[in-house]
Amino acid sequence: MGQVMKMPELQDILERYGKQYKEKHDLPIYVKKTLNAIEKCRTAELGAHEDICDHCGHKKISYNSCRNRHCPKCQTSAKEKWIYNQKFNVLNVQYFHVVFTIPDILNKVVYFNQTKMYNIMFKAVSETLQELANDKKYLGAQIGFTTILHTWGQNLKDHPHIHCIVPAGGLDSLGKWRNSKKKFFIPVKVLSKVFRGKLIYYMKQEKLDFYKEIEDLKIPQEFDKFISSLYSKDWIVYCKPPFKNANSVIEYLGRYTHRVAISNSRILNIENSKVTFKWRDYRDKNKMKTMALDVDEFIRRFILHILPPRFMKIRHFGLLGNRNKTKKLTLCKSLTNTKVLTKENISPLEVLKKVSGKDFNLCPACGIGHLIRPSPA
Repeated sequence: MGQVMKMPELQDILERYGKQYKEKHDLPIYVKKTLNAIEKCRTAELGAHEDICDHCGHKKISYNSCRNRHCPKCQTSAKEKWIYNQKFNVLNVQYFHVVFTIPDILNKVVYFNQTKMYNIMFKAVSETLQELANDKKYLGAQIGFTTILHTWGQNLKDHPHIHCIVPAGGLDSLGKWRNSKKKFFIPVKVLSKVFRGKLIYYMKQEKLDFYKEIEDLKIPQEFDKFISSLYSKDWIVYCKPPFKNANSVIEYLGRYTHRVAISNSRILNIENSKVTFKWRDYRDKNKMKTMALDVDEFIRRFILHILPPRFMKIRHFGLLGNRNKTKKLTLCKSLTNTKVLTKENISPLEVLKKVSGKDFNLCPACGIGHLIRPSPA
């Protein structure tokens, strides 16, 4: 039998071209650290550990992972652990998937003000949903929802947007659960208009930085003209059909929460200083296409989506916010006939086993024993 060819990965691209790219470009320290981490992930440079089977004595040596949140190899464990924890927050009701986008004209402003603009986006989204949900014209209740920031499109260009998983109902002022209609309870045109107003308002309050192509926005008159132009742009908010049940919500959340800008499965080829990858063109009936980019442009686009250090890209609001969360969630579970689950204090590998059904500690040699890491001498 012929040898199975190893498919190219992001790590291969950075191993071949990362050093040259970093020497040519003045990059922030946290970006360099991320590129270095992905390049060294599961190699001898990060060290290794040994596990021994408690049945047959088989030894398995594994290289350590980088655990960087932008590394395509390191998301499985974090994702499954997150999914496991979310099972205790999901109610026995329908859920909607709502997405808030911003006009392309804002991309450069976001690029030079990532932390500030992403925080503004979260603030505008959360206030829009909570205020309109509280309005008796739409629902008249407090809702609890999860928001997830994504910064990319399928072609790796900058496309900041926020995914929201919103329950079809909420807690009213009398402490009763109020169900929404089958369709999402707030019209998307209303969401879009309120979101636009809030984001523009907070932009005007914030001290933003303007460089290079948008340096003229430092001039107050130019900034005012720019702000005025935003009202004529498309602020697209869309809502997808409701989920069938709580398990569907959790599974869906898992797909979105720990995605990175590009997965290794989408990379097809690295040849002649070009990277070819698969991408889905949503503007052309969701057709799957291929794109070839010069390696420098591919790395530049990937870097666009490396978040600032310690920036929280997943946030919970309303009933799921930290304040009185346990008390309110307990009440909501009772009102919606949601089964109360008991959280176990288990290891990350046990979490993986529970969520995926696969025993990652099972010995590959005998299939009976389990791999155990010896205690340091």
